[in-house]
Amino acid sequence: MELLPESLRAWVSDIAERMQCPPDFPAIGAMVSLAAVVGRRIGIRPKQRDDWAVVPNLWGAVVGRPGVLKTPALSEAMRPLERLAAVAREAHTAAQREHVGRSELAKAKKDVLRAEMRAKNGRRDDDIILADLAALAEQDAPPVELRYMSNDPTVEKLGELLAANPAGVLVFRDELTGWLRNLDREGRESDRAFYLESWNGTGAYNYDRIGRGTLHIEAATVSVLGGIQPGPLASYVREASTGGRGADGLLQRFQMLVWPDEPRGWVNIDRWPDTDAKNAAFATFERLAGLDPLAVGGGSDDGGLSYLRFALDAQEAFDEWRSDLEARIRAGEPEIIEAHLSKYRSLLPSLALLCHLADKPHGGPVTLAAMLRAADWCEYLEAHARRLYAHGIGADYAAVHALAARIKRGDVKDGATPREVYRNHWAGLDKDAVARALDVLEGCGWLRLAELPTAGRPSLVIRLSPNLEAKS
Repeated sequence: MELLPESLRAWVSDIAERMQCPPDFPAIGAMVSLAAVVGRRIGIRPKQRDDWAVVPNLWGAVVGRPGVLKTPALSEAMRPLERLAAVAREAHTAAQREHVGRSELAKAKKDVLRAEMRAKNGRRDDDIILADLAALAEQDAPPVELRYMSNDPTVEKLGELLAANPAGVLVFRDELTGWLRNLDREGRESDRAFYLESWNGTGAYNYDRIGRGTLHIEAATVSVLGGIQPGPLASYVREASTGGRGADGLLQRFQMLVWPDEPRGWVNIDRWPDTDAKNAAFATFERLAGLDPLAVGGGSDDGGLSYLRFALDAQEAFDEWRSDLEARIRAGEPEIIEAHLSKYRSLLPSLALLCHLADKPHGGPVTLAAMLRAADWCEYLEAHARRLYAHGIGADYAAVHALAARIKRGDVKDGATPREVYRNHWAGLDKDAVARALDVLEGCGWLRLAELPTAGRPSLVIRLSPNLEAKS
């Protein structure tokens, strides 16, 4: 719970306790919902002088078998969004009723102006009358409903929602398998491309369709949230790791993905929800839904995306974290891991901004505390990502990663034998797993298996590469 903004902790903890579900589930739902509310209202520039900007947009998924309360936990965490949506619907209904009256009045005024144009009595210039007609047309425009989320939109409809709601929209699917399979279907390549581009939240998108005309989206920003079962997810991991359809980065965009262990025990909890915690959390969402970038110290260039920057001590900590991240991205891990870690360049600034905005109503530069909390988030999420990829790729990957980690820590010495390694009884490294992992690491240049002459059968010894530090 320490990873969450303080204003959300008690609320999320209350949900998890009453439901007896892993707290990871509502925590992910809360953070992705928070990101959807903030959207493009404000971003962060992770450098002090550079114009690199990050929109705090997040994709999240919770992994678990059927019956572990994935959907109920996410639904509870999205209650603040649903309340905001209900208020927006009521306001839209009232605006529609008012629009009916205004529309009739505008129609009468247009009739008068058209009659004046036909009369050509010279009392007013035609250009002035045309300007009046244009002003009436603008006033007569139907009200636009503020939307926060959608469950199963077509890409075309989603584009219309984004054009009317430039801050962004959350797409929620209680089971992401159907959504992923739909994007895999032949003929849906453009849909997949749209979602890939809408993850950044910074790029304009134009639809040109016969019969629909042209639709311009200033900056497509779509958050995605849902649950998924381990089996279907494993096939996408394999595709992404072998250069198949899934190798386009779609999977890696689910940065907020968790696969927690299932609780072993169960306790019947039957009590009222924590009203104070709930109200505090809902108030945070309501405040951020009406966020004024100027009020929190946001800057802007030529009317573009408003932004905050890190405080100086937070900037120093981020630069150090970024240097370590870039080194790990180039450390020779499997490409799918490197691709996933590369997305953390924007993940940490996004999480830092969200935590800062949630807990600091007056804004200002993003604090060191928010940056460190975001770094803890990244460490936690990386552990879940590695579990995901190990499951999808198979035991071989898990064994290779485990043995490589042991070698880097110095637990495996040059000249050790495979038997000495597996007799340590390290997790995931039994006799067969060690043999497979050694074979892979030998192919990667980490080590060489040499035969040592003995009185009986030759014995294999592990000769570590002298350039191991560079390779690792």
